Amino acid sequence: MKKHKIILSLVLIASFFGSCGNTYKLKLSSPKSMKINEKLTLSVTEENSKPIDSVRYYLDGKRLPGNKGVTLNTSKLGAHAVSATVFYGEEQKKLTNTILLFAEKSPEIYSYEIVNEYPHDENAFTQGLEYHNGFLYESTGQNGESTLRKVELKTGKMLQKIDLDKRYFGEGMTIYNDKVYMLTWQSGKGFVFNLESFEKEKEFKYDQSKQGWGLTHNGEKLIKSDGTDKIWFLDPETGTEESHIEAYTIDRAVPKLNELEFIDGKIYANVWQRNSLVMINPNTGALEGIADLAGLQEKVGQKGDENVLNGIAYDEENDRLFVTGKDWNTLFEIKLNKK
Repeated sequence: MKKHKIILSLVLIASFFGSCGNTYKLKLSSPKSMKINEKLTLSVTEENSKPIDSVRYYLDGKRLPGNKGVTLNTSKLGAHAVSATVFYGEEQKKLTNTILLFAEKSPEIYSYEIVNEYPHDENAFTQGLEYHNGFLYESTGQNGESTLRKVELKTGKMLQKIDLDKRYFGEGMTIYNDKVYMLTWQSGKGFVFNLESFEKEKEFKYDQSKQGWGLTHNGEKLIKSDGTDKIWFLDPETGTEESHIEAYTIDRAVPKLNELEFIDGKIYANVWQRNSLVMINPNTGALEGIADLAGLQEKVGQKGDENVLNGIAYDEENDRLFVTGKDWNTLFEIKLNKK
């Protein structure tokens, strides 16, 4: 009996080591990053040079036509999943890596000139700004101080205002189809108000984005920032986040995107605590332009990381660009000039 047990044990041990010897150790090789116009090359290897029958390669779940010098079937920058399904014998295994796609070229650099200056409420912690039918509409932040207001441009006089419940920290806003859409910061929800009465009509919840920062629209979708490098496109009726882009330069992400405005087919954004204005391609996420407006903060007598540039509005009919900041006493009409 003991002899039979010893033989059985030896068989089991041999079977175990034999199965280990047949284990495939596969590796998917891919670049960690590349520019969007570069060709992608992928490969799969087995550590001990064991035979591989075939490999299928994918980008974000869509099959690629090959693995060498492949033209990518995406125009969006940022993080993408490259994967390979490896077939060997009667087995198959999926391998996945992450690749960062960068912009093809550096952004254009802009200077600015001040065209006009208008009074602005120095106690308005500006979060959102929009020009509509001759008036400015503005949302302000801080718990217990958050408001939505209608303002006369030339005088800075507040014509209409509602206060948000003190539990809400107000954020960006935009006007779409005679409704005012306004975000809250960390409460996971936004509000929809009647444009004329400022009466709240409904609420909408955030989906994948955890915070609300800036808000604008392109005539079809709401466009929302959440303080990261991501910009979300929302269904105006439901508030559902349907897609997103990631803002990138030729070698890095552009985080802390804040107040937004859609101008001439581009997304203009303030970068939080940078006093800069950036222009982003809404299809790819590529940073196509940047303007350093730091001189405006000094001009209004503010400094530091809190009372910074925040607020972009555009008068499309008269081609006027307005900017202001948190607790600034001035709203500026500026003109951007490409260097």
